[in-house]
Amino acid sequence: MGMDVPGLALLIPLLSFLLSMLIVWAAIGYAHRRGMLDQPGQRRSHTTPTPRGGGIGIVVAALVLLPACLIVPPAQLPPAEAAALWLGLAMVAATGWWDDHRPLPVVPRLAVQSLAVLGMGAAMVGSGMPVLWLPLLLLAGVGSINLHNFMDGIDGLLAQQALFVFAGTAALAADQSAWTLADTSLVLMLACLGFWLFNRPPARIFMGDVGSGAVGFMVFALAALLWRDRAALIWPLATLSASFITDAGLTLSVRIWRGRRWYSAHREHLYQWLVRKGATHRQVGIGYAAWNLVVCAPLAALAWRESGNGWWPCLAAYGLTAAAWTRLKRRCLRRGPVRI
Repeated sequence: MGMDVPGLALLIPLLSFLLSMLIVWAAIGYAHRRGMLDQPGQRRSHTTPTPRGGGIGIVVAALVLLPACLIVPPAQLPPAEAAALWLGLAMVAATGWWDDHRPLPVVPRLAVQSLAVLGMGAAMVGSGMPVLWLPLLLLAGVGSINLHNFMDGIDGLLAQQALFVFAGTAALAADQSAWTLADTSLVLMLACLGFWLFNRPPARIFMGDVGSGAVGFMVFALAALLWRDRAALIWPLATLSASFITDAGLTLSVRIWRGRRWYSAHREHLYQWLVRKGATHRQVGIGYAAWNLVVCAPLAALAWRESGNGWWPCLAAYGLTAAAWTRLKRRCLRRGPVRI
């Protein structure tokens, strides 16, 4: 007797976890052999040479297993959208994998990211989305890819954020009976869990651009597809990422305001300042996770329940997060350690 659909839906994420964990374990040895080590430095938050590129485990697990979610019946995505999602992930991950081996100039990296996002947007236009949304999708997609790269600076932080966001997209998709997107979210969540086991403090390997870009692309793509199916979902989706968007957005704004080269490497995100002032990577990660669970998750649930009026819980989440960011940043700029 063949496996039923619910059994297959549970098996695929489990395989994603196991495959990701195996690939990440192999990537540690590969990085050592190839000299892919991030060295400690003035603009970095770690103190010992650490392998990078562990996000390849997330990417391989996703690329191998997502077709089972996207095309195996009862698939709910049009073939063009499923192909654009898979191909876009592969394109973004490939440029990140290249960059993890040897520096890739900004222009070709942004060009590939833009093509991946435009491919996803074009497929959505082909399914009936007005073409006028395409420029906004391009900005959101490329922004998400680079935002998640910026926020990958201490042990375990991006991986745990991805676990939280993909769990949220899985729940929102299941509520809409969008089972293809729910299964896709679970595959990504379990793949990130397999990586997190090696990336939690103290990290044995870093995610690298291959993983951070891939996570950023998939966060964007899943949010865009859910928003396309039900516009009001934009509010709980945005609320899930409030901690990351606020930290990255306010840090970028401050750097631009002060006339600094905003695109250059730095250690001015709140999470980096907390580490600089004496907090451990584990403490900072627990702080961000607690904020997600205590503030963002309840407000995202409220934004979902409020439906068309979900803008106000979303705004509340960003207001509270901005206030906490400002308060902690001011404490960091004073002398002495910061307790969180």
